Amino acid sequence: MIKLSFKPKQITKKLVDVLPERSQDVISKRYGLGMDTDKMTLEAIGQKYGITRERVRQIEENSLAGIRKADQFLEYKNALEELQNLIKELGGVVSEKDLLDHISTNESMRNHIHFLLVLGNEFKKQKENDLFNHRWTIDTDFSEKIEDSIRKLYKAIKSDQIISESEMISIFQDNLENISDEHNTDEILKRWLNLSKKIDRNPLGEWGRADSPNINVKGIRDYAFLVIRQHGSPIHFREVADQINKIFDKKAHVATCHNELIKDPRFVLVGRGLYALKDWGYASGVVRDVIKDIIDKSGPLTKDEIVAKVLKERYVKENTIMVNLQNPKHFKKSKDGKYSLV
Repeated sequence: MIKLSFKPKQITKKLVDVLPERSQDVISKRYGLGMDTDKMTLEAIGQKYGITRERVRQIEENSLAGIRKADQFLEYKNALEELQNLIKELGGVVSEKDLLDHISTNESMRNHIHFLLVLGNEFKKQKENDLFNHRWTIDTDFSEKIEDSIRKLYKAIKSDQIISESEMISIFQDNLENISDEHNTDEILKRWLNLSKKIDRNPLGEWGRADSPNINVKGIRDYAFLVIRQHGSPIHFREVADQINKIFDKKAHVATCHNELIKDPRFVLVGRGLYALKDWGYASGVVRDVIKDIIDKSGPLTKDEIVAKVLKERYVKENTIMVNLQNPKHFKKSKDGKYSLV
């Protein structure tokens, strides 16, 4: 968080004071500059004064123009230049949230900074849309260039892909063209990624498409997926629940966690309470189904061959495999000692 050399509230008070009383009230309510930091809509202000929302909009626009023409506005040119330099330092284009987060967490202070940005002719606010968040820039051509690169990046990401932060930055760099060294830093690149509504990070700091359950984590199943993936090998559901509590500070009851894992096709039960990810290549189903799949793919096999292959798929005892093999409804043994499907 940076420390400004000026006091925004003092500046905005002096600037708003040049306006007539009603205009002062409209501006204060529209931008949350008073004791109440909530920003009122044009309709709400219009209802208070018994005028249309269009009339309120006109008062707002005239008030902003009046402030910009006032002698007092020129007195604070240095403050606006300081904000301009801050935007440059943050990458030339920055989401409104990131920009304000760098200055203050106080809602009132953030409102006053926002009002100064609105007043400054150098600052261009690009409103949020389906692809991007509210953002500020001092160079709209440069901003559009960055946004084009983010669009290309999004198209290159698969729907369920999970990308480490270092890899994401590397991929993003490949999509950027003619970026100066001062902007080509990890912090600025991550800040540019925050412009997007379509690309986001999960609680482990991994990147991907914002609509993916691997990134936009909502329930126990999604948290379990991240836990098992991070663990890297089969893990008991009790430990999954414990890790969800520890890593994400989310209450995950053991029984609930087990039930959610059973229902989700992303997980495969590979042993007594042990779960793995289907993405790791584990076949779904009970031991009998695994044996069937192995014989179907490899043809008749000996007992030892089947046991070896099943143990790569399931954490079970050899006797469990033999009990299943001896079921005459599903398997038959030839004279040469090989098992095949019935």
